[in-house]
Amino acid sequence: MLTARTGKNAEKNHNPLVRRVATVVESMPGTGIVTLCEADEDLPARRRDDIVVVFERAGGDTAPAIVRQGANRHLVRHADAQTEASLAAGIACARASGGPVCADPGSLALLVLAEKLAKSDIPVLIAGPTGTGKEVLSRFIHEHSDRAGKPFVAINCAAMPETMLEALLFGHRKGAFTGAAANGAEGLFQAADGGTLLLDEIAEMPLPLQAKLLRALQEGEILPLGATVPVKVDVRIVACANRDLPREVAEGRFREDLFYRLNVFPLNIPALRERVADIAPLAFALMLRHAQGDDLPWISDAAIAKLQAHSWPGNIRELENVMRRALLIGDGTMIGEGDICFDMAARPIAALSAADTPSLAAQDIAVEDMVQDAATQEPAAISGAAPRLANIVQQSQARAIAEALQCNDGHRGHTARQLGISERTLRYRLADMRAAGLDLSRMAMGAGR
Repeated sequence: MLTARTGKNAEKNHNPLVRRVATVVESMPGTGIVTLCEADEDLPARRRDDIVVVFERAGGDTAPAIVRQGANRHLVRHADAQTEASLAAGIACARASGGPVCADPGSLALLVLAEKLAKSDIPVLIAGPTGTGKEVLSRFIHEHSDRAGKPFVAINCAAMPETMLEALLFGHRKGAFTGAAANGAEGLFQAADGGTLLLDEIAEMPLPLQAKLLRALQEGEILPLGATVPVKVDVRIVACANRDLPREVAEGRFREDLFYRLNVFPLNIPALRERVADIAPLAFALMLRHAQGDDLPWISDAAIAKLQAHSWPGNIRELENVMRRALLIGDGTMIGEGDICFDMAARPIAALSAADTPSLAAQDIAVEDMVQDAATQEPAAISGAAPRLANIVQQSQARAIAEALQCNDGHRGHTARQLGISERTLRYRLADMRAAGLDLSRMAMGAGR
């Protein structure tokens, strides 16, 4: 655990803010010392990497703010020690050197568990919605393991074409395929040898490649493309998934044996809306990351209340967008409620009046209704201008997918074949359509049969 060291004046004056921040800091895993003190006292001797947070009450001509005072040292000037903003600012500054930022009891417990898990070499499976910080937790596990001095290599399995993913992971030998490097190339398993390999969005990995990954986990060896002799590797696997893997197994899209090999000790990161106590510290931490200069703005109580009331469909990634936007809009001294602008939902593919939009989002849309919508509506106009070609293409694509799903009773595999695309591409197209405000749950009822 981190050690929170309080200054003598803070102890003497029973500073409530210092005590509250110290309680949270000492619940966080990690090593090092965080010194929490008041502005009018001399600091005790400290090591170079120790963190210092100095607290000062605002008043007169001084407004609430955060001031950078050198490496790993911040001044938190607060108006009221009891407010959530003051606590959140102290927590964010205490973690300014890096690492996960949180205050929710569930999040703190998850970090403690992850630190214990880091000491072993068993595979880790991290589940959670997109944007919740799965890669941050993966790095935290690596940095607190015995492999911390070795490479941490991350790959998004959905970002690479299926034909390239195998060569990228396992490497290849000369002549293994057309265009192969003359001397061959090592894959990411060999690049991460001795360290940690993060496989993000592992649910998108093709089934044949899953079998090869299973052997690498079981035997500790890989077979590069074109090779006849396996290569020994020492790699700790951390896998992340934003989809329900047990359901993927049940529907035949993920190997059951690989799931159980990875699922030794699963970790689940809840959506941001389910851990409201993390929102304010994360907001301050993101502000510290992106704000320029040494005198940083404060986040008002009204702005924090607005942030906490939001549903956060994009999770921490969306929060980062909001805070970067607020820094641009704000006056540089205070981020107020009016500076908080949330991401807008994607525009519906079919043209809808403002009065029609809420009712569309509130109800399930049957396949036949969606086909009719796509067939009868005119392309959407933007700000009264003529329809854009991109809108017409989106509408035609939505109509074709809806009709194909209807013909195939919602079966995604048959639909993808009929459309001449991969099932993964179809899933992305459906996700885009859902993001545009179309509920396709009834369209997918026959999926996976």
